[in-house]
Amino acid sequence: MTLQEVRSPAAQFEVGEWPDLNDPSRRRALTPAALKAARRLADRWRLSVKQIGDLLGGVPSSTWHVWKSSPPPEFGVDQLTRVSLLLGIYTSLQVLHPGELADSWIARPNTNPIFRGRTPLQAMIDGGIPAMVEVRTLLDGRRGGL
Repeated sequence: MTLQEVRSPAAQFEVGEWPDLNDPSRRRALTPAALKAARRLADRWRLSVKQIGDLLGGVPSSTWHVWKSSPPPEFGVDQLTRVSLLLGIYTSLQVLHPGELADSWIARPNTNPIFRGRTPLQAMIDGGIPAMVEVRTLLDGRRGGL
């Protein structure tokens, strides 16, 4: 058996590769890890069920609670994209602000013009994927594009 055969479906990609999310089998393979990551982000960022649901594209609170005992078989492209962006934001924050600030940054008022007086969290909830891309780009730029 080769290393490729042993690796999980979600671990088959190299850094910089993007899986074909139009393929339902890829989405099914990535969904458990994406849900686990979303749960951990919600805990680390101290998000309410409504906030994490909104970040995931309007997942109702009741659905989020059901997913604890019965995970969805497959996230859509939209949800997988959102989780990916949120993980990139999380990673950049850990590099830029080690410690408590990394986890509280998204809920703190921010004077950067892209937030228009809102917290980064509210900006991402209001603006969806385009706002998440903007926040990720801002943070990646601040850390030197690493």
